[in-house]
Amino acid sequence: MDISTRERVLSVGEAAARVGLTTYTLRWYEQEGLVAPVGRDSAGRRRYTEADLNWLMLLTRLRRTGMPVRDMRRYAELARQGDRTRAARRALFEAHRVRVLTRMAELEEDLKVLNYKIEIYRCAEEGR
Repeated sequence: MDISTRERVLSVGEAAARVGLTTYTLRWYEQEGLVAPVGRDSAGRRRYTEADLNWLMLLTRLRRTGMPVRDMRRYAELARQGDRTRAARRALFEAHRVRVLTRMAELEEDLKVLNYKIEIYRCAEEGR
C-alpha cells in the first residue's frame, strides 16, 4: 500500500519514539497481527500516519494495563471487522476494566503495607 505524501508520516524509528516503544517491539506488534499493514513509501519503507500512531497508543495503554496479548489480538480482529462488532469490543473492554480495577485495589493494599513499613523505619531511625 503506497501512502499519500500530503499527510505527515513517520518512519519506524520516529513512530516508535512517539509512542514509547522500541522499533523491535513495534515490528513485533505488526508480526502479532496487532497492527494493520502500515503504508509504505515508494522505496518500500514503512510510513506511519497519525491514525497508525493513535492505534499504537491504544495498544500500549492496553498492554500497560495488563491486557493479555491474546485479548489485544482479539480486539484488533474485531476492530477490523467494523461496526458490527461494537458489542463484542465493548464486552472485551468491560471484562478488562474489571481486571484493572481489581489490580488497582490490590495495589492500594500493597501501598498501605509499604507506607506502614516506611513509617516503622522512619520512627526507628528517629529513635521513636
